[in-house]
Amino acid sequence: MKLQTKILLGLLAGAAAGIAVNLTLGGDHPGVVAFNRYVASPVGQIFLRLLFMVVMPLVFASIALGVAGIGDIRKVGRIGGKTIGYFLITTVLSVTLGLAVCATIRPGSRVDASTRDGLLASYADEASSKIETSQQNEFGIETFVNIVTRNPIKSAVDGDMLGVIFFGLMFGAGITLIHEKRGKFLVEWLEGISEVVIKIVEMAMKLAPFGVAGLIFGVTSRFGFALFAPLAIYVAVVLGALLLHATVTMSLIVRFVIGMSPVLFFSRIREALITAFSTSSSGATLPTNIAVGEQNLGLPPKVAGFVYPLGATMCMHGTALFEGTTVIFLCEVFGKPLSLGQMAVVMVMCVITAVGAAGVPGGSIPLLVGVLAMFGVPAAGIAVILGVDRVLDMARTTVNVLGDHTAAAFIAKSEGLWTAADVPATFGMDRAGADDSPGWPADESTGGEKK
Repeated sequence: MKLQTKILLGLLAGAAAGIAVNLTLGGDHPGVVAFNRYVASPVGQIFLRLLFMVVMPLVFASIALGVAGIGDIRKVGRIGGKTIGYFLITTVLSVTLGLAVCATIRPGSRVDASTRDGLLASYADEASSKIETSQQNEFGIETFVNIVTRNPIKSAVDGDMLGVIFFGLMFGAGITLIHEKRGKFLVEWLEGISEVVIKIVEMAMKLAPFGVAGLIFGVTSRFGFALFAPLAIYVAVVLGALLLHATVTMSLIVRFVIGMSPVLFFSRIREALITAFSTSSSGATLPTNIAVGEQNLGLPPKVAGFVYPLGATMCMHGTALFEGTTVIFLCEVFGKPLSLGQMAVVMVMCVITAVGAAGVPGGSIPLLVGVLAMFGVPAAGIAVILGVDRVLDMARTTVNVLGDHTAAAFIAKSEGLWTAADVPATFGMDRAGADDSPGWPADESTGGEKK
């Protein structure tokens, strides 16, 4: 059985078991709480930690190798500019779509005061921790200054991906400027790191079906369907807008800009989409993204190594769409409807803050608190949507990762390094066998070869 099939089965089994337990025993039953604490949560967290463990070395090695592989600093600047430009344009498209859907359906007008007050009371403690985090991480000019890290090792320890990316960019640029013999040694060293990291990811992915089942069981067994009743229309609006962006906006880009069948494209990246959905983390999905991009789409390693790490931090289509719809929703809930001009401000702020959001579960919530404050919504108001945020987080992370793959394919094609004809005939991350080159081994069952 293919790995993506095992992961999908784990996801479905965990969700079904969690809902069944919630309906029969209840999320607060001592046995359910104990199982989540001692079995489901540890298995899920170990899987996540294995992925997070390799993210920083992978980001550094991939970015540095990408820059060194491109060679010409001017070309690096051009590719970097196109990558960021693509991220911004497609993120604006996603936010605009989300705002249009939310403004048309107006889900906030359908939540009465008693439901709002009940949700505020239920999630007051969790909301206060999000508010505290928001106050500690205010978005401003210092956010851009801090990209230039003082200490790359500290940035890696603190999970500061932008700092590690910047150091990787500078390190790769430095390699292109030193003696060729020394540069070759450093490139081989970085390739060695990349190979080791990929082998660790291969081992981690063997645990994926069980880790995914544990993660989703914890969510569904605790909440079941109860929370969706008062917020059903809001949840439907967010999920519907995300689905529209993925199946319409991004599919049109795949078809007419990248020049590939959307059905084929989606089938080739489904491992990454499933991983993103189950982990709710762009950072944790990064190792899978790079492997899928290189092996399933046939993208050049120097492009994949450059674009995907940037995308894990800056390509936030789903996050920006979620933030925009949530701002409009909560403004309506608290009786503060927005004008057309204010919606334009919401769009700009959502694009900016989405880029600054951490690529971890719930990483956008603290920044969202700051945006809400601009329009007079009390910070505690974030509690209204916290109960359903986990499910929405899974969905928006999946759209973020979809954006990463379209960006990498677009950049590779625009640079004349790849076309749809270069997509391998065989693919899959659950491949047997190994060789001395980096990446996922070939699928011996189909006789496939590595790209």
